[in-house]
Amino acid sequence: MKISKIIALMLGLVLISTMLFGCGSNTADNGKKKVVIAGIYKAGDQVWFINEGKAAEKMAKDMGAADFLFIDAKMNPDTYLQAVDNVITQKVDGVITCIPDQKLSKAITDKLKAANIPVIAADDALQDENGTKLAPWVGINAYKIGQTNGEWMANYAMKNGLDKDPQAAVLILTMDTVSSCVPRTDGEQSKFKELVPAFPDNKIFKADYNGETDKGFSAASSIFIAHPEIKKWLVMSGNEEGAVGAVRALEQAGIDRSSCVIGLGGYLAKDEFKKDYSAMQAATYFASDDVGGISAKELMEYILTKKEIPMETAVDAKIVTRENYQDVMGEYAK
Repeated sequence: MKISKIIALMLGLVLISTMLFGCGSNTADNGKKKVVIAGIYKAGDQVWFINEGKAAEKMAKDMGAADFLFIDAKMNPDTYLQAVDNVITQKVDGVITCIPDQKLSKAITDKLKAANIPVIAADDALQDENGTKLAPWVGINAYKIGQTNGEWMANYAMKNGLDKDPQAAVLILTMDTVSSCVPRTDGEQSKFKELVPAFPDNKIFKADYNGETDKGFSAASSIFIAHPEIKKWLVMSGNEEGAVGAVRALEQAGIDRSSCVIGLGGYLAKDEFKKDYSAMQAATYFASDDVGGISAKELMEYILTKKEIPMETAVDAKIVTRENYQDVMGEYAK
């Protein structure tokens, strides 16, 4: 009996030790809590979000985070909601996110607030139905970048006589359900019209898509097919994927060499610039590294020191072309 009691006592001590120290995955060797950040991105298979996530992970770990969880929501609201529930269950210390459906913003911010987990929105804001931000946001200076695209395209049109060519028209690929993208295309159209005021309004077309290349291709193709009288298209879009989709659609229609596309991001345009010819002749370049790195830095500073996170942090951009993209983009031109 004595031996049995000793064994029972030893087992009890082991169990208590396990309870006290079994959560070692959340505690560093120095006794401090390990910081874990989750990055939940609406389209984790797109180049932009892959690079953004890598930059966020590097910054977070450089600042002392033990782990960064990169999660692809696959443009699926249900997958996204499950991912949020999972990271809450895992008790992560902070979340960086680009939401696939902004109508879910309040539900998500309420969930994370109830779990006492700070969140930063990257690219697409977490906002209410009136556009008021519900959480800090890091992204591009959308309207200004759109204006940069519109200015370049207007100058291209005037330089090549397309502003007065009856066979020329403008196509703007829009993403009207994504708040961060609406100012981009608004800026493109307003600046183009400001610089080329005589360009006919009935020669400016719009087609909506969801940000994916194949959807951009389909949206552009439908316009090209519906207007066979137009042989020279000037195409602007809401993101780089849409621009590439338009390039492929122009190629399929056989009018790519008489047309021009400007990208928005530069991360896919660089591959078009490497070809002997592509209708994508320029792009506004802004680094996903900036958005990813800044979002992680601001979140880590809050977690580590309680430094207040700015509600808005915007990143600017510059034009890249076949001639200058390597100098401007550096290692990202590869």
